[in-house]
Amino acid sequence: MSRQVKNKYFERRENLFRKALYIAPIIIIGVVAGFFITLTVNALPSIKEFGLKFLIGKTWDPVHGEFGALPFIVGTLFTSFLALLISTPFSLALALFLGEYYRKGRFSGFFRSMVELLAGIPSVIFGFWAFFYLVPFIRMLEMKLQVPPLGIGIATASIVLAIMIIPYSASLAREVISMVPHEAKEAAYSLGATRFEVIKRIILPSARSGIFAGLVLALGRGLGETMAVTMVIGNANIIPDSIFSPANTMASVIANEFSEATGELYMSSLIEIGLLLFAVSALISVLGRESIKRFGTTT
Repeated sequence: MSRQVKNKYFERRENLFRKALYIAPIIIIGVVAGFFITLTVNALPSIKEFGLKFLIGKTWDPVHGEFGALPFIVGTLFTSFLALLISTPFSLALALFLGEYYRKGRFSGFFRSMVELLAGIPSVIFGFWAFFYLVPFIRMLEMKLQVPPLGIGIATASIVLAIMIIPYSASLAREVISMVPHEAKEAAYSLGATRFEVIKRIILPSARSGIFAGLVLALGRGLGETMAVTMVIGNANIIPDSIFSPANTMASVIANEFSEATGELYMSSLIEIGLLLFAVSALISVLGRESIKRFGTTT
């Protein structure tokens, strides 16, 4: 086989390989578009029936055909943002510990493995742990605070959710903290700055966009969490009035009621809640990606 023939043969193989690679992103785009289209089509009866009232309606009464998603929207936002508030100090501390103080070595590797293991534990395990150990603790706390000792509710779900999202925000924050230019830190040390001052004035300002992106992506993870939250949130279709109040999230109401939904309007309303959750998750994901891009342009 001549050299020219060999070159044409390898060129055809490379073109074929490149075209094969194009298939994967096209399939992903098709899957995402398919999710959006099927959710929208199946939610149309609810959208036509209730319109924007669906978003502000406080009553969820399948028996009388009245559906409002406001209790679940409030429950989802309440639980997710409280979990983010609880997890942020721990995530930042973990990121600084592994990204600045112990970047290398066996201890650092072991600790990173533990954080990754925490991210890989199935959510139902978190739910079991919370149900048997965290709920009694919260109930005891509620008795001391002289509030109804339910144990389940927003506070319990938020604590479980906070533990679950810590690995996501901490891992991304550690990556961006370790990417802060070494020269900038050395320059600060050469001027007599302490390590605390370097962290405060050099590392955190330089990595703030990346840290924010990690928190946003963790929030997106928290918004869609279903099983662990469903097991301990109380599953009450009401707007929560305190952090100890039972509630429901958009994901938990779908999980609880999807199998027993009878009638087109009932099923369509649950699917519209799924469409809302899909849209919010997509928005959060885009916001996180934009923050990561911004970090890339500032380092």
